[in-house]
Amino acid sequence: MAGLYVHIPFCKKRCRYCDFFSTTRLERQEVYVAALVKEIAARKDEAGEPIRTIYFGGGTPSTLAPQDITRILDAVGIDEAEEITMELNPGDASPAYMQALRDIGINRLSIGIQSFQDDLLTLIGRRHNAQQAINAVRMAQEAGFTNLSIDLMYALPTQTMAAWQADIETALSLGVQHISSYGLIYEQGTALTQAVESGELEAIDEETENAMYDELCSRLKQAGFVHYEVSNFALPGYEAKHNSRYWDHTPYIGVGAGAHTYIPPVRSWNKDDLEAYIQGDGIRESETLTETDLYNERIMLGLRTNRGIVGPISVHSRKQMDEYIHKGLLRRTDDDRIVATQEGIHILNRIIEDLMI
Repeated sequence: MAGLYVHIPFCKKRCRYCDFFSTTRLERQEVYVAALVKEIAARKDEAGEPIRTIYFGGGTPSTLAPQDITRILDAVGIDEAEEITMELNPGDASPAYMQALRDIGINRLSIGIQSFQDDLLTLIGRRHNAQQAINAVRMAQEAGFTNLSIDLMYALPTQTMAAWQADIETALSLGVQHISSYGLIYEQGTALTQAVESGELEAIDEETENAMYDELCSRLKQAGFVHYEVSNFALPGYEAKHNSRYWDHTPYIGVGAGAHTYIPPVRSWNKDDLEAYIQGDGIRESETLTETDLYNERIMLGLRTNRGIVGPISVHSRKQMDEYIHKGLLRRTDDDRIVATQEGIHILNRIIEDLMI
């Protein structure tokens, strides 16, 4: 069973932390959708398996009108789709829009809230406020959505532990089924990175960032959420089916400018060039993963999930694992899987690098 990722690169405003491929040229949406429909028609059977999950990411997919989303879904064919997710900015929410999304087949929303603190939302360049975020969740629920995910960010400049705890409690009070939460990464060239480099803002220290992450994990566990991937938490049965493909190493097709595809052992991607994509020029580049590449990805992706590493382990990796197990940073489960401990997650990139061959 394959997944389909649809990249919608349009944003009304760029966030100060974002380095994803996006554009504010909303006037190009109509011709972009036409190019998407054309690519989908040519590639939707590429995996040789039925498409069971569809994910609209961005950018900001909710800049699209419902009729444009319908054109895309019609091109895919959704009769066999189990999960159809769309990312949504709270600033685009209205009762009519939410109902329209539900009516055309979207059955899961990923709402990019990031924070319920107005000062932090302004700082990171979001175009919604806290009340709009809360209203967006309620509108979705009133429209009949029963599978909702929200995004939250921590380790933001000026963010306090008290503010972070308040965000977690607000999220839990909304009755959502899934929470994705990410510590701020200072990507080169973004406005926030430049602000820190110039001394305008000060980055949160590593100790505080780890404490915020631990608080998140502890509180969500207490609330009944399963911590199934480093940054993802779900009530039982509500794990993201599409995103799990990335961590399970199963096939997915990516359409749109900058989108990636993985059909083992080949990974391919479209260039992140809006006009080239619209014109159909220079679309695909690819690489074939070696056995070593595939092994290392299994280590990396496995340790990000609560399933851990399964399958054969090299002598080098096992030796390193034993050392980390002794330090309490990894642990071996009863069925011989290797998973990261809470402390291990704090230095997971270092552990993964040591285990790779």
